[in-house]
Amino acid sequence: KRKSSKASALLKNGSGNVFINGKEGSQYFFSTSYDYTKILQPLTILNELARYDIFVKVQGGGIMSQLDAIKLAIAKALSKTDKKNRTILSSQKLLYSDSRIKERRKYGLRKARKAAQYHKR
Repeated sequence: KRKSSKASALLKNGSGNVFINGKEGSQYFFSTSYDYTKILQPLTILNELARYDIFVKVQGGGIMSQLDAIKLAIAKALSKTDKKNRTILSSQKLLYSDSRIKERRKYGLRKARKAAQYHKR
């Protein structure tokens, strides 16, 4: 989970293909300038890029939060396959979700903290 994105990952023995919501991973994020290989970071750290086929379901949020949610889901799935993986991924801070969310707007203000310019007279 990241912001309002939620992802779940399923690992199967295979050749390293990534499928996101039924599409090839690079095709799902084809129009973005964000680094799609960011989601493969847990696999590259463990040197298991070509060992698993990954099937991901993701919903909600924007592109960046979906990328982070997918990365977290893959890391958690890898940590359940072997105890050694958990310690390695934990030391790289890949098993922790980023809990920051957008702050709500308060009445009397333009945004969460932005107020109208103060006038003395």
